[in-house]
Amino acid sequence: MTAVTSVKKRIDELRETIEYHNDRYYVHDDPEIPDAEYDRLMRELQQLETEHPELISPTSPTQRVGGKPLDAFSQVKHKVPMLSLNNAFSDEDVFDFDRRIREQLDLDVVHYCVEPKLDGLAISLRYEQGEFVQAATRGDGLTGEDVTLNVKTIKALPLKLRGKGFPDVLEVRGEVFMPLKGFDELNVRQQAAGEKTFANPRNAAAGSLRQLDSRITAQRPLTFYCYGVGEVSKEVASTHYDTIQQLKSWGLPTNPEVKRVKGPQACLKQYQALSEKRSKLAYEIDGVVYKVDDLRLQQDMGFVARAPRWAVAHKFPAVEEITLLNGIDVQVGRTGALTPVARLEPVRVAGVTVTNATLHNQDEIDRKDVRIGDTVIVRRAGDVIPEVVGVVLSKRPTNAKKFKIPDKCPVCGSSAVRVEGEAVSRCSGGLFCGAQRKEAIKHFAARKAMDIDGLGDKLVEQFVDEGLIEDVADLYKLDVKQLAELERLGEKSAQNLVDALEQSKQTSFDRFLYALGIREVGEATALTLSRHYGDLESLIMADEVNLQEVPDVGPVVASHIVQFFKQKHNRDVIDKLIKAGIHWPEVQKAEPGEQILAGKTIVLTGTLSTMTRNDAKAALQALGAKVAGSVSKKTSCVIAGAEAGSKLTKAQELGVPVLDEDQLQQLLANPGAFEL
Repeated sequence: MTAVTSVKKRIDELRETIEYHNDRYYVHDDPEIPDAEYDRLMRELQQLETEHPELISPTSPTQRVGGKPLDAFSQVKHKVPMLSLNNAFSDEDVFDFDRRIREQLDLDVVHYCVEPKLDGLAISLRYEQGEFVQAATRGDGLTGEDVTLNVKTIKALPLKLRGKGFPDVLEVRGEVFMPLKGFDELNVRQQAAGEKTFANPRNAAAGSLRQLDSRITAQRPLTFYCYGVGEVSKEVASTHYDTIQQLKSWGLPTNPEVKRVKGPQACLKQYQALSEKRSKLAYEIDGVVYKVDDLRLQQDMGFVARAPRWAVAHKFPAVEEITLLNGIDVQVGRTGALTPVARLEPVRVAGVTVTNATLHNQDEIDRKDVRIGDTVIVRRAGDVIPEVVGVVLSKRPTNAKKFKIPDKCPVCGSSAVRVEGEAVSRCSGGLFCGAQRKEAIKHFAARKAMDIDGLGDKLVEQFVDEGLIEDVADLYKLDVKQLAELERLGEKSAQNLVDALEQSKQTSFDRFLYALGIREVGEATALTLSRHYGDLESLIMADEVNLQEVPDVGPVVASHIVQFFKQKHNRDVIDKLIKAGIHWPEVQKAEPGEQILAGKTIVLTGTLSTMTRNDAKAALQALGAKVAGSVSKKTSCVIAGAEAGSKLTKAQELGVPVLDEDQLQQLLANPGAFEL
């Protein structure tokens, strides 16, 4: 095979591939590859055709602008072609663009208009005598689709121009797009209705504008910014920037970020400013467009096959790329959530080399049909963790493997449980699992749990990082000498901490249950469980059916409790805690159906430090009390927390008994001991 034959074969392959992706993008509104990959294919084809001009064909994708019009719409011939733009990907490309212009026009410096490159759908709007009469898509640049009825539904678009002085015929060029908030809300509605969701706002805008039923388009949150003019019966202004300002005065929406600058350095400065502002904008942009500002100079420069010589699009680093998915690992988070993570062939995305990307959960893996060995699309936007957003199915190998999240925690081997209705699987070995170690210890030591005074988050992290403790029971093995040698702790602080650990051994059954960190078991539920079962062994032996007999314990909470105690690792840690000396007074067990506070009316006021008002209310109601919002002579007692106000004053005036927060805890632990 000769070198020319080889080049021709590659050109043919590129043309066929690009046409395939044009069809997916422009006709079906269902792109398969990210823009960055498409740009690479197009650049390679342009380079080969430049090197071998004898191989250029009139039907090459480089010789036209977009895709063919849809047969479902009538066609509109553009009297002034709607051109595409060449791309710049580096500062050097921008300086080269400026140099070519200055050389062609024989100028020392050029003024440019700089505007954001919106990621939407190019549109042409025709006004006659100031009234909107027609809208057409760009199509192939020469002929587009008539989408007048659909565009009419866009509320930002004036159907009649304001003011005076506009041409009898005014063709406005611009971009229809979907703001990010509207895009997110649309996808929520689509998903709720069981319909297809859109991959990105551009995809959603194109799909919305091409609805055959304009009533559907009217329900979509589309908007519009104009960026220039096509056919006009008289000149609007002498510069591009002034043209935009004139369109704005006639009521047409224009982008507020449009600036006029002098020279390439100023262009790049504005590029950087928009790049930094990009994540704060209400819409997506994928770059910045530089246009020679003087319209006479634009006309002198003309255009090449598919793009004007006087404009260029300076693209931002791609937020989407394609790469190979080599494997899938499972990470266990600090709360026990199992997250599948894609191990990728390294790829540059948005200026950063990406080797890992989240796959979120099993439902997302199944929905996107992601398999090991696939070529995948990876997205990274701002500081957001990279994610796999889709698969290039046309590149799937025959040996691609499906993946399922394991039913055992990869860190500690405990069961991984996925509750019905939830998307995430979680490790049930909360007291033992190394991945959850720090969070489990912080929760255990908290004031509302074991209340270990002086054991803050930083100390917990230090103890774990230095290998002093592996689980919560190891806290009670720490001694003064060992602690005093550590940074942050002197002998006195070490002694105080050891004393606090010793003091925490005397607790209550409900506090101990809460300290274990069983999922969905808060203070009120822990209290209810302690009174229902009376002792730890009875609770450990309870099954899901039995647990659901406890007030406020439903099937989900029951499942979490059973799974927690089912893990031998968790039970071993509990045994170590009991052997370390943790104990509590005997609990007065509630008899089946007993409502010991039935008939009592209690009012809560002020701020509680050991539990929330809602938790206190739930605990009192579980004992049969009525929790009221106002004090009267019929009130049995008032529970007064910090900064109690008028309710406390009224209770004192009426002689209603008042309990403080410590007495509330005693009441909940042993309600029979109080006479209300």
